Amino acid sequence: MVKILFLHPDLGIGGAERLVLDAALAFRRKGHEVAFYTNHHDASHCFAETRDGTFPVTVVGDWIPRSIFGRFKAACAYVRMVYAAVYLAWYVIPVEEPTLIFCDLISLCIPFLKMAQGPFRVVFYCHHPDKLLTSEGGILKKLYRAPLNWLEELTTSQADKVLVNSKYTARVYQDAFQNIKDIPDICYPSINTEFFKVTTPMPLKEVVPVGTDKIIFLSINRYERKKNLQLALRALEHLKHIISESDWNHVHLIMAGGFDPINLENMEHYIELTDLAAELDIEDKVTFMKSPKDVEKVSLLYNCKALVYTPSNEHFGIVPLEAMYYSKPVIAVNNGGPTETIVNDVTGFLCQPTTEAFATAMSKLILSPELGERLGEAGRKRFETKFSFDAFTEQLDGILTRERQVISEARAIEFEQKKRK
Repeated sequence: MVKILFLHPDLGIGGAERLVLDAALAFRRKGHEVAFYTNHHDASHCFAETRDGTFPVTVVGDWIPRSIFGRFKAACAYVRMVYAAVYLAWYVIPVEEPTLIFCDLISLCIPFLKMAQGPFRVVFYCHHPDKLLTSEGGILKKLYRAPLNWLEELTTSQADKVLVNSKYTARVYQDAFQNIKDIPDICYPSINTEFFKVTTPMPLKEVVPVGTDKIIFLSINRYERKKNLQLALRALEHLKHIISESDWNHVHLIMAGGFDPINLENMEHYIELTDLAAELDIEDKVTFMKSPKDVEKVSLLYNCKALVYTPSNEHFGIVPLEAMYYSKPVIAVNNGGPTETIVNDVTGFLCQPTTEAFATAMSKLILSPELGERLGEAGRKRFETKFSFDAFTEQLDGILTRERQVISEARAIEFEQKKRK
């Protein structure tokens, strides 16, 4: 058994949070001890594993502001993570003596973690280069981002091992960080199927006030503009014009998304989407849900006809895996991570990010119920062979084994050097 520490900026609800929790579950399945350190943790807005005591969670640096007058959010996030890393280096690592420190999202913490003495290795999981996620801006924005972008590349290179979530992200990583010569390892995320196995889905009417005769299309994504959730609404409106009235009467879209009340964009975009539904005159065809509980999410996946996944250039995408586990076809954009999880016309549909393309894919599933069943069954088989939690666990354990071997070799060299003296 070894000790593994996770350092993550905000243990809320999202794909990055689900990834680190699943990694922790995978390590624990192999008998290792795991603990989380984070800048922020809200028990009312988090996954169950960090709320029910599955893992110990220590909050460090939450008193540091997230922004300054609504600006400099990236700089503040960097400061918060550096503070947490220094805390670990001074007070935690010397006492806990971890073998592995697993961090993600903000690489600036890496050199500060390495201030601590001891034979540990730092693994950095790069979901996507942060420098590519920021929006375009004027000269002041570029001057502000320039040192942050330089620091991101410099500090990422100091990780002992870098993991990425897909071949797509690996290509983006190498293009973004051309001064880093080491090639990252691809570690496909998975999902905690043990939770799904022991969770009994609720009847749909106990989750949302929708009739049992409805054909449910489901969208699960955070309420963020980059997720392109408007595409699902516009596709639904277009669907009305290409299927019969009787079929249209049975169609319903559920939009379930991560919603943090302290996140201004979540609040603004939720209002934008509800306003758009009203403008398109499909209010009675859409149900909006904020931060569904885990059992509610499982119930939605179990009861839906298909998943509508709208982000473009998504780094990987966990939700399509969850839909595939429940034998549901996935309609997604033909770029980014979904091109590695979804096989077009075999487990779902990969479409151009247009209203017409998504609506056409939805209509195929309405007009041919057996097609949806066939695609869903193929999706479940693909999940089991390539993206199962067992495969994820073995991959992570292999990484840990190699890193422990490096530590052992370093200790042997150090011992020999001392002997010679």
